[in-house]
Amino acid sequence: MNEMLLLRHGETEWSRDGRHTGRTDLPLTDKGDNQARALAPLVKGRTFDLALVSPALRARRTAELAGLTEYDTDPDLWEWDYGGYEGITTPDIRKTRPGWFLWRDGIVPGDAEHPGESAQEVAARADRVIARARAVDGEVALVAHGHFLRVLCARWLGLPPEDGRLFRLDTGTYSRLGHEREEPVILTWNAPV
Repeated sequence: MNEMLLLRHGETEWSRDGRHTGRTDLPLTDKGDNQARALAPLVKGRTFDLALVSPALRARRTAELAGLTEYDTDPDLWEWDYGGYEGITTPDIRKTRPGWFLWRDGIVPGDAEHPGESAQEVAARADRVIARARAVDGEVALVAHGHFLRVLCARWLGLPPEDGRLFRLDTGTYSRLGHEREEPVILTWNAPV
């Protein structure tokens, strides 16, 4: 693999409001549409040997507005399943769990449809995506979600999934992963367009 381009989907109402958005399928806001369109220069004129997009509407819409028209959806790219914290803000969680921090304390179990995931379960999905990317000779594009891509970056670098906490990632931004002398590195991170 030459390079992996990561696109975080544009803003949704919940991402704007700081609500944990795992499996709830929300559309982009007008700002999110504009953020996705702004990513188009990164995609235009490039041929990706592998392009994978989360099945979530917000990720697919971002991919399409950015000009990534040929891609496969991959359920491994779904955002972290937050279980019982789905749709809840960190300040609201801290009312019952003072000092709570996702990367350290994890989530509470949800219901049968969204039971929630541990950091290790998210990492297992990220590792599968990385294995697919490394099997490609050319360029790779991924369109997905903030916490998932942060875990993927940590795993790319050989770090534990909890170290994703070190890589802030805003909506509508791009990042690039690659190599320096065969070693996995971050080429660009959380860059606005």
